[in-house]
Amino acid sequence: MNRVWLAVALVMITTYGYGSDYGTTGLFDIPTARMAADGTLTATAAIQSRTNSYALTYQATPWLETTFRYTGYNEFFFYDRNYEVKFRLWEERVYIPQVAVGIRDVVGTGVESAEYLVASKSFDNFDLTLGVGWGRLAGKGVVSNPLKVISSNFDSRDNDFGKGGEVSYQQWFSGEEIGFFGGLSYQFKSLPVKAMVEYNPDQYLFEVTNGGKSPASPWTAGVAWQVSPGVTLALSRQHSDEWAIGVSAALNTKILPPKRKPEYFKSSLEMRQDEMPAGVYLNKWYDRLLFDMERAGLLLIEAKIDAETEVAYLVIGNQSFSVWVDAIARAIALAELHLPANVRSINLVIEDQGHRVHTLYVPRAARPGVQTVRSSQDRRSLTRQVDLLPSRHLAPPRYETEFVTGKVNFNISVDNRLQLFDPDDPLRYQVYLKLGAELRLPAAWVLYGTYAVDIVNNFDEISRPSDSVLPHVRTDVAEYLSQGKTGLDALYLENRGTWRRGIHYRAFGGVLEEMYSGVGGEVLVQPHGSRLALGVSANWVKKRNFDKSGHLDYQTTTAFVSAYWATPFYNYDVAVHVGRYLAKDVGATLEVRRTFDNGWMVGLWATLTDVPFDDFGEGSFDKGMFFTVPLDGMFGRNTRSTYSTRIRSIQRDGGQRLENFSGNLWFDLRGSRYDALNERRERMTR
Repeated sequence: MNRVWLAVALVMITTYGYGSDYGTTGLFDIPTARMAADGTLTATAAIQSRTNSYALTYQATPWLETTFRYTGYNEFFFYDRNYEVKFRLWEERVYIPQVAVGIRDVVGTGVESAEYLVASKSFDNFDLTLGVGWGRLAGKGVVSNPLKVISSNFDSRDNDFGKGGEVSYQQWFSGEEIGFFGGLSYQFKSLPVKAMVEYNPDQYLFEVTNGGKSPASPWTAGVAWQVSPGVTLALSRQHSDEWAIGVSAALNTKILPPKRKPEYFKSSLEMRQDEMPAGVYLNKWYDRLLFDMERAGLLLIEAKIDAETEVAYLVIGNQSFSVWVDAIARAIALAELHLPANVRSINLVIEDQGHRVHTLYVPRAARPGVQTVRSSQDRRSLTRQVDLLPSRHLAPPRYETEFVTGKVNFNISVDNRLQLFDPDDPLRYQVYLKLGAELRLPAAWVLYGTYAVDIVNNFDEISRPSDSVLPHVRTDVAEYLSQGKTGLDALYLENRGTWRRGIHYRAFGGVLEEMYSGVGGEVLVQPHGSRLALGVSANWVKKRNFDKSGHLDYQTTTAFVSAYWATPFYNYDVAVHVGRYLAKDVGATLEVRRTFDNGWMVGLWATLTDVPFDDFGEGSFDKGMFFTVPLDGMFGRNTRSTYSTRIRSIQRDGGQRLENFSGNLWFDLRGSRYDALNERRERMTR
């Protein structure tokens, strides 16, 4: 139990209000029509004698709330995983309440299955909620289901969905009768405390059938105390027969970190020649610019000046800035400082992780002897002249930086691995020391390596063997984290580049991850200015020994054709990968990700293959959520470092890929893509 509370505490850094015991915005067990602010991620834990429930809720858009919930039933041994969605139909007005419709257990076992239409209206400090419920929220039922008039399919309801994981749309809003639920909350004016009372008609038939007790009353009352911004504690008397406590913590993933001033350093223009490194000469503009860019967290890779057109071409890379626009702004400022006076405009060729993605045309803002652009109106006018052009190669470059090869860069960090929702323990974990190394080689090849040194883990406590009838391509992961808790996680060569315009590639080979070694590659075709892209990836892999000392007999080839769309809606990106997976099954994966200006990324995926649901096992198909958290704000300095994690409802073998080597190029380049940079440019011109 303490391990689960620890996992919940990891996300208690925060900004918004209380999620119900079910995780959704609500009172205790019933939902309301209210929603959190767009982009809010909420973690909830609710403890009572009947159940322990844990939930993650994400406000996917201003009108869509999504919840993943994990519930343990204390009166008998059973764990349930399910998803819920709630749509706001319209917002509250002076005489009209806010109205929402929701579906509980939209993908799950059917244990918590319910649908509802709910309205909420505020009156001063009071907030009144009334709703109509189907399934568990219908209780014993009050009136006949009006939807039976539309179709007889709404007349009956079956909540047995076998192994779970299926979308149970046939049961939505069905049942012989519907019920009503409601509640009232009061926010004290002088205290960060809210009093709440609710009427919940749920009869808890699943619990009673399995030996649990039925509720003594449909009424629940209690208080919620906002301990600090975003963190709320709740105490309630549930159904007049038990006490319950809940904790809710929310994080605004959209919030921008404080704007950090560029780190000051003494420019090379203020330095003497004897202060410069060997081989760097102050009488050469390229040397001065290279020296200052590297200290600013940038790379100057190539450059030339066209004497006839008086245009400077600079190929730049980004080492330290979490947002590419900040890196570009810094590069332009330094270029303005060091370029010769006759240069009229600058073409910045953006190279991201070895890929040349765009050329940014920038008119010279201030040349020596020319008045500097000062007013905000003039700056906006200048920004309007900035244009994003296709990438280019300087053939040949006048200047080219010879970056050091043969030098090893080391990094050391403390990292963790999590496996959630194990049937015997909700949280399996490992905390380990991660030793990383990077060796740059000629011809743009790089050797990467990571070695894990175990600090503490509980994977060796797993006693339940895998029951998968498919090749054990992933369900043996606990063996790797037990027998191979200390060992080599990765050691592979990689080469990245861009061929012509908009065709990016990568090739790699070696120990790719803790479970597989192999070779592979990926090609991404990204037309300039388009929100669409196509990709192809393929890998031949062999399964490693559990102790990571050698290899097992299992080997396979995976391959995918991928289509990508940078939607114009709320910064959502959509990808579809069609191909062959690690267990030799064939199918498709849908990925949806939302990325914010601050670097936060939240997403989900679902995979369907030709593996029958019964062969796949519990969960029916692979699905889950993932998060990427920028670390820029934590270190107080510019950094591109992030922390990423994936959360699966259950780990099975169907629909499994090499996560970092099967259609990742498009997402790797997300920060420097045309749509991301153009959106920032358009904001600056308003």
